Amino acid sequence: MSNSINQATRRGVMAAGLGLAATAAVMPFAQPAQASAKKQSSKGKDTTMSSSTITIKDGTEIFYKDWGTGQPIVFHHGWPLSADDWDAQMLFFLDKGFRVIAHDRRGHGRSSQTATGNEMDTYAADVAALAEHLDLKNAIHVGHSTGGGEVARYVAQYGGHGRVAKAVLIGAVPPIMVKSEKNPGGLPIEVFDGFRSALVANRAQFFHDVPAGPFYGFNRPGAKVSEGVIDNWWRQGMMGGAKAHYDCIKAFSETDFTEDLKRIDVPVLVMHGDDDQIVPIADSALLSSKLLKKGTLKVYKGLPHGMATTHADIINADLLEFFKA
Repeated sequence: MSNSINQATRRGVMAAGLGLAATAAVMPFAQPAQASAKKQSSKGKDTTMSSSTITIKDGTEIFYKDWGTGQPIVFHHGWPLSADDWDAQMLFFLDKGFRVIAHDRRGHGRSSQTATGNEMDTYAADVAALAEHLDLKNAIHVGHSTGGGEVARYVAQYGGHGRVAKAVLIGAVPPIMVKSEKNPGGLPIEVFDGFRSALVANRAQFFHDVPAGPFYGFNRPGAKVSEGVIDNWWRQGMMGGAKAHYDCIKAFSETDFTEDLKRIDVPVLVMHGDDDQIVPIADSALLSSKLLKKGTLKVYKGLPHGMATTHADIINADLLEFFKA
């Protein structure tokens, strides 16, 4: 691995703060667009288990999965992953009678590899277009890391008129990651510059080092390392576009969600591991929960950033309790 990647891993990833897990189209398309669907499920299959795409007004195709019936749960993945990162939750809540939906953010996974517009306003507008296309009402939106920022922006801007019932932020980047005079507890911009340098120098290696180290806490003494989990993270990351991934580092690290959090008026569960090496809890969940009108904070002792995968049984049970409350 090159010196620049080593440096980025030491300063950024291992020093906590990737804010990654977290994450694209032009600002003029920040409003919900008319969306057209292209069904990909084959004839004869259960129509409640499908994967499709919608085409946003700017021509960007957004891939999504839509399984089951019942109250909808929309899952928002982190950088640089895809809807597949929610497999453990999608299967669990499908079995519990919910309709489960997860999309690949633009520039990620199977969606279009966008060159511009890789920022939070457009991400949220894409979700709004998807929700409109699927006619989602009384939905629960769950976001991890960068996806948590996407949830905050979407719910604040588009969550009215019965669209959103509840929201969940898991290891999420809000209120804001980067250090500034207004956010002295944040991470220095040099940390995120290191991420960009590592991505440009050797994205494939960088996307191995992140999950093999701090993302799932596999760098901790006595950790039970799963090569399959590491490989799956790498697979998802490498499916997306390098330009979109590069741009998204700015989106997840420099976007200020303070006003979004203040505007949200539905119940929000804030879940965070206190050993999160990617999005440090002190400058994220502990602050976000105080800005929300109806926020509930739940801290998980010793759990990592990727706890929805490594400890899915714990996270799913707590999610279910919140959904049914």
